[in-house]
Amino acid sequence: METIKGRIALFNLLTLVYLIVPLIVGVLSGYLLRDRKLPKTEKAAFAIVIILIFSLGFGIGSNNELLAALPQVGAQGLVIAVLAILFSIVFVKAGKKLVHTT
Repeated sequence: METIKGRIALFNLLTLVYLIVPLIVGVLSGYLLRDRKLPKTEKAAFAIVIILIFSLGFGIGSNNELLAALPQVGAQGLVIAVLAILFSIVFVKAGKKLVHTT
C-alpha cells in the first residue's frame, strides 16, 4: 500500500514536471524562433486567459468549503490591499520630502 507521503511526493514531482516542462519548451521555442515572422497570437492568448479565469471561477464555485470561507478571506484581502495602498502613499510622500527635487 502506498503511503500518504509517497503520494504527496509523487504529486509534487508531477506538478513540477507539468509546470516546468511547458515553460522550458516555450522558452526554447521562443528563443529559436525569435527572428522569424510569426502570426499574431494575441486573440488566442486572450481566449485562453478567459478560459483559465472561467475554470478558476468554476473551481471556486464548486468548492463548498471555499465558498463558506470566502467572506473572511475577502475581508482579509481587502484590508491587506487598503493598507498596502495607504502605506505606499505615505512612503512616496515621505520619500519626496527626503529627496527634494527641483
